[in-house]
Amino acid sequence: MKELGLDLAEVRSFFIETLNDPYVVVMILDDKTAAWSELLGVPARRCYIADATLQAIVDDKKLPFETVVEAVLPDKGSVMAGDYGEIVGAIYLASTITGDVLEPKMWRLKSRRTRASEGSDIVQFQLPQWPVPSDQDVVLCAEVKTKSTNGSSTPVADAIADSRKDRESRLAKTLLWLKERAILGHLGTVQLDHIERFVKATDHPQATYEFRAVVVLSSELVDAELAGVTVPHLGECTLVVISVPDLKANYEKLFEVLLEKSGVDVVS
Repeated sequence: MKELGLDLAEVRSFFIETLNDPYVVVMILDDKTAAWSELLGVPARRCYIADATLQAIVDDKKLPFETVVEAVLPDKGSVMAGDYGEIVGAIYLASTITGDVLEPKMWRLKSRRTRASEGSDIVQFQLPQWPVPSDQDVVLCAEVKTKSTNGSSTPVADAIADSRKDRESRLAKTLLWLKERAILGHLGTVQLDHIERFVKATDHPQATYEFRAVVVLSSELVDAELAGVTVPHLGECTLVVISVPDLKANYEKLFEVLLEKSGVDVVS
């Protein structure tokens, strides 16, 4: 998460935990949503394109920063909402972890900007003794569903069901795909050796695999969506619900701020 330029201690101040059993519910308060969009503007842009890559394209093609950034962003609608939910989910999960978090930015690896990311939604690595693999190493994998307006979708049940796919096979396939991408290109702070540590798990000490079903909801929908929820069994995955006031307006606002702050101050 360092490559996003986020202060995770500051991020934690935006999340208020209102429940932690039998599932986790956190919320962003109404009076913090404007500041939240401002805080995430540049980091959210970096989820799609790194500073160095953006600067290199601008210099080579003599294009405005906004033109280049627009070429990697989703259009308004379900994909933008989904991306917002994944980015917020990834940042929240990283903010709950003590120590460094390494994360391939799935949004940079899209085959098309108008589609959702491939593979597991969020994959985060914790390697506290790296470059020495240890039994303290953790890979956290999360499935994220987002719902910003009232409708027939069932994001809680869908997130839990799709987290099961991560546990059964999708995470393993995603790690292999990330390995290929690391061989062919650059994954930011995530290196090929980091991925190999989990791809070739039997060659190293036993690691911990954690799974989350993350649901990002507009705050007025939370009670209805959680009514009668069947909590995942212990050891399967943890359900995390993130409540955002007027989610549609807020994800659209974030992408506006993202474009306004599309330039780079420091190239790294």
